[in-house]
Amino acid sequence: SMRQAIEEGFILDVLRGYTTYRSYFQLVKAIQDDPELDKRKASRALARFVSFHPVNLAQKTEVIVETYRTSVRPKLGGKAKAMVVTGSRLHAVKYQRSFERYIAEKGYYDLGVLVAFSGAVTDPDDPSTRDKPLTEPEMNRHPVTGKPIQESELPKAFAGDAFQILIVADKYQTGFDQPKLCAMFVDKRLSGIQAVQTLSRLNRKHPGKRETFVLDFVNEREEILDSFQDYYEGTTVLESVDPQRLYEMQNEVQSFQVLRDSELEHFARLFFGSSAKTARKDSGRLHAALSPAKDRVVALDEDDREKFKNRLSSFVKLYAFLAQIVPFSDVDLERLYLFGQALLRILPLDTDPVDDVSLGDDVALHYYRLEKEAEGDLDLQPGTIAELEGSYDTGTRMAEDQQVPLSTLVELLNERFGTDFDAQDLIGGVQDQLVADERMRKAAAANDKANFSYLFNPALDKALIDRHESHREFINQLFERQDMMDVFRRMMLDEVYARLEDRGASRP
Repeated sequence: SMRQAIEEGFILDVLRGYTTYRSYFQLVKAIQDDPELDKRKASRALARFVSFHPVNLAQKTEVIVETYRTSVRPKLGGKAKAMVVTGSRLHAVKYQRSFERYIAEKGYYDLGVLVAFSGAVTDPDDPSTRDKPLTEPEMNRHPVTGKPIQESELPKAFAGDAFQILIVADKYQTGFDQPKLCAMFVDKRLSGIQAVQTLSRLNRKHPGKRETFVLDFVNEREEILDSFQDYYEGTTVLESVDPQRLYEMQNEVQSFQVLRDSELEHFARLFFGSSAKTARKDSGRLHAALSPAKDRVVALDEDDREKFKNRLSSFVKLYAFLAQIVPFSDVDLERLYLFGQALLRILPLDTDPVDDVSLGDDVALHYYRLEKEAEGDLDLQPGTIAELEGSYDTGTRMAEDQQVPLSTLVELLNERFGTDFDAQDLIGGVQDQLVADERMRKAAAANDKANFSYLFNPALDKALIDRHESHREFINQLFERQDMMDVFRRMMLDEVYARLEDRGASRP
């Protein structure tokens, strides 16, 4: 268990001295017009505006650099290293540039910074990146030769004396082993196993390393503590997984008529026939073998494209999990796994709905302050063995429906988020409206809860906006606080879907 490993000195406790910061800001409308905007999309666009704002990045950069120099670097005889965890590839790019400016301004030329992200990134604030997107090797240069540091060379480069800070975006958060890593600066939402895996990059032992340091800009201390608690004393899985589910998911993927058996077989022959000598040439052939399927996926309408990607991703994850413990002799499953894994990597990301709302110069940052909120140990409690749900379609089982009284739902929100609302009539009215909606009933009858949510979420938003005048304070908080909205949306989805299922079951 994690507790035993810590107590016996195999790993360090990364929750000692956990420090949190909070941002306080005020936005102002910078134009005379007052255009009508989709409330949910506009709220997300405003949050994005603040997260990428130079003032926000500059203040966090200063805190990170100065904290590292004064409190982290002196450890391990001046060789201690730090990681900055960002929320997106564009965040990582902007952070790296912000670090470069600050280091040059202060003359901290003994401080080397690396950035890690996959693929290529276009910075909307840098026109030159439209024709030549930024890549990891181009942004990481050898301090002496100036040559690009290739992706495979980055761990070794970070282990040396030339670089002290690594900025990451969905890379090196699992499986990365660098014992000299003593500090982590977190600017990304983390929860559950992702929080444990990410922060556990710090727990490796090293001579002279007696403690770690985490500075978190966005997460709640209680949520991080809850995430670790499940894995502290011991963890069990409640139920096993039926391998037959793989064949059901295989049929679901094939039902979209995107994949062709001949293309899967051709890809498999190329894949298993590749060698070290022909790797570069075969890489191009493998990519070409994926292109027809990629084109057919892109040609699907938005809903089917998203469903196909979810089904294929679920199959790939479940196969990867089961193949470790179950000997499969079905070559069709193996072919689909290899092909699906490669195809998912090259499929274009769907447009972020936030892009539908362009703020341009309509909004300005009037006030911004970053200040320390709390610091101190997060104390894990012994004596609790967590029970996790078994692997399911996407590696974790979907939560069972939990029906709770309206008053309990309101109490949970108030207790968790420090609010003081009495919105039982609002919640009850919204639930009744959605349960009475014939579209909702048909969607619940034809879909599992995950797919039902695609129709449910916009319907819930509309129902809330319709009641804005009578519950302004509560609804404003929901739309302004994404963490609170996520909890509220999940609770409402569970309740409405369960009621619709009961209603459907009671029909003759």
